[in-house]
Amino acid sequence: MRNTACSQSVNAYFHCGTSIPKWLIYPTAMKLLLVFDFDHTIVDENSDTWVVKCAPASKLPDGIKHSYKKGYWTEYMGRVFRYLGDSGVKEEDMKRTMTTIPFTAGMKDLLDFIGKHKDIFDCIIISDSNAIFIDWILKASNVSQLFDEVFTNPASFDGGGYLTVQNCHIHDCAKCPINLCKRKILEEFVENGLTPRGEYSHIIYIGDGGNDLCPVMHLKKNDIVMPRHGYMLENMISQLSHNLVPVEASVINWSSGTEILDYLELLIKG
Repeated sequence: MRNTACSQSVNAYFHCGTSIPKWLIYPTAMKLLLVFDFDHTIVDENSDTWVVKCAPASKLPDGIKHSYKKGYWTEYMGRVFRYLGDSGVKEEDMKRTMTTIPFTAGMKDLLDFIGKHKDIFDCIIISDSNAIFIDWILKASNVSQLFDEVFTNPASFDGGGYLTVQNCHIHDCAKCPINLCKRKILEEFVENGLTPRGEYSHIIYIGDGGNDLCPVMHLKKNDIVMPRHGYMLENMISQLSHNLVPVEASVINWSSGTEILDYLELLIKG
């Protein structure tokens, strides 16, 4: 059976004598879709909180810090950006800070591998960060060309030099924050995107957070979800399994980009 009470780690396949299930290994005639979260997945921090390093004394006033309401992160970040602008923080200051954010261990090796096999992989990002931050970070590391699409909250600098951010889209999903339903983004992409859904051998979803659960619950039996070990998505999937509501996709945990690379390499060699 593909759905088990607990997820397996990538290393388990390589170091514990566990054979790879044949259904996980496919010829590469069909493409694979890689779907990445951004914060705590591609980069090893939260980009929205990393920008606070630009603030005076690298912290926010309590009035702003405690103003977040669940489901309204974009509005909260609007207040953060207004405070940074009022404090004299300029676009170049933000960019200098954001491009120092660390990538997750092994992630650059993984992205390099994907770049060498773009004939096999379509690759997208779905993130609750914002377009400015992601663009800066990816371009600074010369990896932006690897991604076919980036879906996130639109952002721009206004005439006064203030960074502004808007909701990604409108949706009616009661399980997701008001600004972004990753399931809706993913479904629309596979319906209207680069490659018809039926021509993907797998969708492989790589993430860490609670807002990744909604799209993961709509993956199919040939798909793979790769939650980051020790993070919320892994815990939520595990709890669903304990409650006898497992996800339909196979679950393989990861701790570094290198483990994901090893797994993808195995798939395409199949």
